[in-house]
Amino acid sequence: MANIDDLKKKAKDALNTIADVSVEAYKIAEEKAKQVARLAKLNTEITREKSLIRRRKTEIGGIYYDLHKDEPEEALKQACDEITEALERIDLKRSEIEDLKSKGAADEDAEGEEDDDGSEDEDDEDVGGAESAPDNEGNGSGAPADAGPGDGDQSGGAY
Repeated sequence: MANIDDLKKKAKDALNTIADVSVEAYKIAEEKAKQVARLAKLNTEITREKSLIRRRKTEIGGIYYDLHKDEPEEALKQACDEITEALERIDLKRSEIEDLKSKGAADEDAEGEEDDDGSEDEDDEDVGGAESAPDNEGNGSGAPADAGPGDGDQSGGAY
């Protein structure tokens, strides 16, 4: 019987050792999980701060453009000129859209008189969404909201 008692004692000691190792492994895993969660939270907060910086830089750029577009500082002259040219191209495209719409409306009026059932055509969808698109409100520059000074980020990313 001493053999069985000795075997039981060894089995019990082995199970206790396994339990102790399991508890220690759990504690290590718990600490690692907390560390990973904290790292994720910190990285998210950094990303949020960088986003705020990009928005504010864009806002500052829009304000600068509005105030100095006619006489920008030399370092910003090319960027201001590109924005002005882009705005002019947008105006031309919007005029073309309006011309096409008015021509299309005139064509529809002529075709509408020939419709047998008297119903209007269903193809009155907004071409390009010019009238439904916001006029880049929010950045104050009249420039596209996504074409701010932070785009192209030549600052090396050091915010």
